[in-house]
Amino acid sequence: MRNAALMLGIIGGLIAMVVGFFGYGYTEVVRNHAEVGEIFGQVNNEQLIRISSFLSPLLAIAGGAMAKIRALWGGVLMLLGGALMYHAFGFGVFTMFPIGFCLVGGILALAAGKPDEPKAHF
Repeated sequence: MRNAALMLGIIGGLIAMVVGFFGYGYTEVVRNHAEVGEIFGQVNNEQLIRISSFLSPLLAIAGGAMAKIRALWGGVLMLLGGALMYHAFGFGVFTMFPIGFCLVGGILALAAGKPDEPKAHF
């Protein structure tokens, strides 16, 4: 379970990074060119998008990397990364896989009560 959590967290974080690049970039374009915001829509909370674009992939990748040795901490970080991405970007066609990977990876890491190694996190 820890290996699956590791892979899901890292893959989810990498996909979340792509979503984050576009989210952060869109806030920059709307800030510099107001007509783009008028055509495609304004951003309601620019700071939330920017912070989430950075923190969500970071939490997912760090949680996935920690899932093998510290499953409890890694699972919590992956769940936080998925929840932050859902809060900032919502559930859509580009966010469903990173959110799903982070949440399933976090649940798997938390469920690893009897670890592959002799040391449990509970």
